Amino acid sequence: MDLSDVQGSSIAIDLLNPDMIIGGPPCQDFSSAGKRDEDGGRGDLTVHYAEIISNVRPKWFVMENVARIVKTQKLIDAKEILKKAGYGLSQHVLDASYCEVPQKRKRFFLIGKLHEMDGFMSPFINSGLSAFPMTMRDYFGNSLGIEFYYRHPRSYVRRGIFSIDEPSPTVRGVNRPMPVGYKIHANDPIKSKEGIRPLTTLERSYIQTFPRTYQFIGSKTDVEQMIGNAVPVNLAKFVGNAINNYLAQPHMTRNLEIDFEGWEPQERLAAYASEPMG
Repeated sequence: MDLSDVQGSSIAIDLLNPDMIIGGPPCQDFSSAGKRDEDGGRGDLTVHYAEIISNVRPKWFVMENVARIVKTQKLIDAKEILKKAGYGLSQHVLDASYCEVPQKRKRFFLIGKLHEMDGFMSPFINSGLSAFPMTMRDYFGNSLGIEFYYRHPRSYVRRGIFSIDEPSPTVRGVNRPMPVGYKIHANDPIKSKEGIRPLTTLERSYIQTFPRTYQFIGSKTDVEQMIGNAVPVNLAKFVGNAINNYLAQPHMTRNLEIDFEGWEPQERLAAYASEPMG
């Protein structure tokens, strides 16, 4: 469906009676790699996501985005909608390398639960973080058969060669070979580019912690984009485990009476639409 059709999407999703909705509204308008134009376009889908959640009112929701969204008006607008709908909000920017992913990749998560206090997930998120960032060697051992590799920088002001004894930089949706004229950068961990290669498409998917049995379908360009846009599997698992740990607390599992329970979707939407937006 076109999720900018908030009413139609809300009705269709509400019929499924979800306990939890998890989503990642397109982030290109907020990304450091994008145009960073949050007025209109895909950036509006963050607000539409909040509107759909407030209409359907599942017990839980999780929203993922790039870390830069914390500086946007769209996030402020979305949070106002969600607070009005009765959600406690817990906001976290996580570095994947502290969440069992061999990659320095920061992502924003907004976790909401009906009738909870803001920040309710902080103890469960913070207690799960590792003390040290995961390096490529921590995750792969020596199975890649390399000590150094090339990752094309956005600008040659930055280095392009990395060691497996550090977390990988953020995996992006492009994978370019080392240019013939690449000059060793002062911060490169090795002073010769001889024998240095970029990672393969599959190796990049492993850094995103996709299982080796996962099968990608599409052109090489499409698959590279899928891998670069994905939430690392272990990062998603980390958030899921934190929610499970919250639910495992005896005093957290009480059944709360939820407004609108038993209402038809159209009645929920009519009640929602009768109140002006905050």
